[in-house]
Amino acid sequence: MIQQNVNGSGFFSRSWAEFKVGFNDTGGNFWIGNDLLSQLTLTGRYKLKFDLQSRANPSNWYYAHYNTFRVSSEAYHYRLQVAGYSGNAGYNSFSYHNGMKFSTYDRDNDRSSGNCAMRHYGGFWYNNCFYCGVNTLSGYTTVNGWYRLPGGSLLKSSRMWLQCK
Repeated sequence: MIQQNVNGSGFFSRSWAEFKVGFNDTGGNFWIGNDLLSQLTLTGRYKLKFDLQSRANPSNWYYAHYNTFRVSSEAYHYRLQVAGYSGNAGYNSFSYHNGMKFSTYDRDNDRSSGNCAMRHYGGFWYNNCFYCGVNTLSGYTTVNGWYRLPGGSLLKSSRMWLQCK
């Protein structure tokens, strides 16, 4: 498992150093660590799967598969390479982030005029913020979600998995 967000809290509002090594809590929220993620994916032996639980209808789970998933090293700011979408999540939301460097509140690498990681309370591969916001805060000012998810864009929980090719 790469990521698990069980409750849409601000748990993923972490520093670059914390995302580098990974973190978790007793509630099940989890990030594997960008260094390990880079080491694993640069071999090219893995694909990516998202499990997405709709907040509007929690009995519905959706998935998104990506046949290509690589994360470069820290020297390249953990740049994302993703392609080859399939699944029942509707829109190919994660590909919007393809080619992006990882951003945190203390390292802004997104394309927006502000800092998406700070604004949305979570580190991720932001573009001009996000279509795939699995690490973002759900609340009144910002939401976590998956753009055009059939069960409603807001997520109750999400997981990201590496799968062997």
